Amino acid sequence: MDISRDEQRILHLMAQGGRIEIIRLNGKTIDQARCFTRDGWLYPDFGLELFRKLKRKKAISSSGGRPYRITQRGLVLVRAQLNNR
Repeated sequence: MDISRDEQRILHLMAQGGRIEIIRLNGKTIDQARCFTRDGWLYPDFGLELFRKLKRKKAISSSGGRPYRITQRGLVLVRAQLNNR
């Protein structure tokens, strides 16, 4: 299954230890989703649409009210990239 370039970037960030935190409105409706790198920096080009795409493809999941992390399926979808560190 092919994934878009934006999805690829987010999955790569998450494979390196990033996370996605959501903010709920009224306790049920998701109001905002934010992606953080492993260093704690906020990734600017991330929104609800991209969050829903990744969740629909089962590339990310959350358990026990924790932030969303990459799944085994997400690791399969992400292509290897050079780490510029």
